[in-house]
Amino acid sequence: MKQVVIFDLDGTLLNTIADLGAACNHALARCGLPTHAPEEYPRLVGNGINRLIERALPEEYAAASEEERISQVMRVRQEFVPYYNAHNCDLTRPYDGIPKVLETLKKKGIHLAVASNKYHEATLQIVRHFFGDTFDSVFGERDGVPRKPDPQIVRDILKETIGSSTADSVNAQSVLYIGDSLVDIETARRAGVPVAACSWGFVPKDELLQAHPDYVIDTPAQIIALTE
Repeated sequence: MKQVVIFDLDGTLLNTIADLGAACNHALARCGLPTHAPEEYPRLVGNGINRLIERALPEEYAAASEEERISQVMRVRQEFVPYYNAHNCDLTRPYDGIPKVLETLKKKGIHLAVASNKYHEATLQIVRHFFGDTFDSVFGERDGVPRKPDPQIVRDILKETIGSSTADSVNAQSVLYIGDSLVDIETARRAGVPVAACSWGFVPKDELLQAHPDYVIDTPAQIIALTE
């Protein structure tokens, strides 16, 4: 049986896209920049708030200097963060079946964790709002710690949950990483742990299959069998 199951947050546990899009559009508008249709946002997310904002900037910024681009990203971020902190649970909801799966895994004695590229403050806030104290370890993007696909976040989770910072020393097969993106698949690979890609998130199933994860799952209920 698995000792630790690590979940990505956005697109895996929660459908957060409407609130992310609303916050980004609010921030862009406040900065006098064009906004995006809601259906455009799934292709913009996945690498943290700064990358979301950078991808949402007008095309002209692709040719701008790095200094100018970063300056614009930070200007938009200053509008994004307060709005998102106040509205990040307005339209966000757990995917159907997720609460039941978490309850089942918890009863089996499995350590549950969240590894997100969302900034840490919002990650903690949202996880607590929807899941209370279900998770044993919750990490978002933190200053001085590289974002996924760097595997440091997995090492930090393993150290906090079972006292080891490497998958090797706890047997990689006792850990399962679950995410909806190519970033998640790469994170798990670099950490040396098996990964299940979920097709209900923000990345089309055919793209996930091309990345050759260990498993591709179509419903949260399939997670239970993978933890045996």
